Amino acid sequence: MAKMLSNQAAWAERWPASAKLNLMLRIVGQREDGYHLLQTVFQFVDLCDWLIFHPVDNGEVRLLKTIPGVAEADDLTVRAAKLLKAETGCELGVRIEVEKNLPMGGGLGGGSSDAATTLVVLNALWGLNLPKEKLLTMGLSLGADVPVFIYGHTSWAEGVGEKLDKITIPEQWLVIIKPDCHVETREIFSAKDLTRNSKSITMMGFISGDHQNDCLQVVCERYPLVKEALQDLSAFSEARLTGTGACVFAQFDSYNAAAGAYHKLKSKWVAYLAKGVNESPLFAKLNDYHTNIVN
Repeated sequence: MAKMLSNQAAWAERWPASAKLNLMLRIVGQREDGYHLLQTVFQFVDLCDWLIFHPVDNGEVRLLKTIPGVAEADDLTVRAAKLLKAETGCELGVRIEVEKNLPMGGGLGGGSSDAATTLVVLNALWGLNLPKEKLLTMGLSLGADVPVFIYGHTSWAEGVGEKLDKITIPEQWLVIIKPDCHVETREIFSAKDLTRNSKSITMMGFISGDHQNDCLQVVCERYPLVKEALQDLSAFSEARLTGTGACVFAQFDSYNAAAGAYHKLKSKWVAYLAKGVNESPLFAKLNDYHTNIVN
């Protein structure tokens, strides 16, 4: 795949960095280093940031345009590209163009997804041919949510979120609300009143309807807008918090049901009408690109 992408057409492509939802989140323990042990289910959403990679000859890694509030050196796409260079000795450079559509601080994984797309696509564009297992390890060093975007499929996750098992679940329509607040994950996971000893469940427990999120109470107590969004959304379907938020979401069996809720909520809230997907848009595009070249 990497060699096939190393051409001018691939460099001109827009590559998706999709959102994700945590369909449930249980905290079942804590490691000595402070990281929490989790059980969660990641599913992708067809809402995406879009990245374009522009080759440069001087070996530099830069953003074409910085994102407000994020220093270029701290941007996860820059860090991911530099990590690839450091791990492989690659002397090539890139200008990274990011079309930012996913809200920051919303729990949709936008920064982590951007980093994963950078690792996966530059690994191919630069012809580095690193195996997915290596990319997963590199992704984890950038953030706990990065590996699932490299894995590329709806996943049952354990550990700190890096132990991934592929599962296939219904691809339902979604309404997602982004309250006007930025929830800091570190703040929630450091809260004294956070539950850290939930009992583990099985995949069947989740499939049977156990959608517990141990962060829910802590987030609602600190962010009243999240609580209000959950209340408004729950008038239409079961409303849940993704990760530590701030985004909340509800699933619907039909487009019409989701669209009806979306149109009633969008006048008050920043809302998105979307669909859950089991294969990440990035890997769907990579597979399609591969097929088009072969054919």
